[in-house]
Amino acid sequence: MQNDIKLVATDIDGTFTHADHTYDLERFKRILDRMNAAECEFVVASGSQYFTIRDLFADCADQINFISENGAMIESHGKIITINEMATDVVDEMILFAHHHPEIEWVMCGAANAYCERGQVDQAFFDQTNFYYHHLKWVADFNDVDDQILKFAINVPEKETDHYLELFRREFAGKVEPTSSGFGVIDLIVPGNHKAAALKHLVQRWDITPAQCAAFGDGGNDIEMLRYCNHSYAMANAPAEVKQVAQNICPSNEDDGVLVTLDQLF
Repeated sequence: MQNDIKLVATDIDGTFTHADHTYDLERFKRILDRMNAAECEFVVASGSQYFTIRDLFADCADQINFISENGAMIESHGKIITINEMATDVVDEMILFAHHHPEIEWVMCGAANAYCERGQVDQAFFDQTNFYYHHLKWVADFNDVDDQILKFAINVPEKETDHYLELFRREFAGKVEPTSSGFGVIDLIVPGNHKAAALKHLVQRWDITPAQCAAFGDGGNDIEMLRYCNHSYAMANAPAEVKQVAQNICPSNEDDGVLVTLDQLF
């Protein structure tokens, strides 16, 4: 199918991959070949860690682009082009807050690794988190970490998600921006440093426009990206607030909704 799309961006968990973190690699490779022939860039835009999403596309990583940690880090065709880290004083404030709120499960996410603090979370949480953060380390104290800190990822009781979103908006206004991907998972990011901001960087780099961009997403941290791209698709499994901002609804992640739609577009 002929179209004017020159960039396709997709979230990963709940969007591109199945619940077990797998996808139809051979089908994707066939689509990617057609996208490359159409001079269309494929962008993985995830709240997950750079190393984790790159591992998922190891067979074709140098052919595509990665936006990780909700826009904090961008790789284009094998080269890191942007790292936006949190200010040191904000990181210090967040660590102090974490130490005063042990009821929250914390992951500090850096450019080199992600970190859990011993005594603050248990082994079960560490093992579960390692599924999403392939470079994850135990540390005795977050203050001991020497890394470029990109965000904090936290887990709260799902029913209290809105309470904690408001708490962080109130306590850290202008310093961090809380965004939720659902199920009690909240990312605390540099304000304005979301997936759409990273896409804008790539759009300018490649001299294209948002009218030539398509995006797929299922969570609150995809909303800016869906609004930015003229061709936007919410997954059938997405919550209502995500579907409301998208131009289209496509099949769920379990039904390969992204690949089904790309097969129609390319």
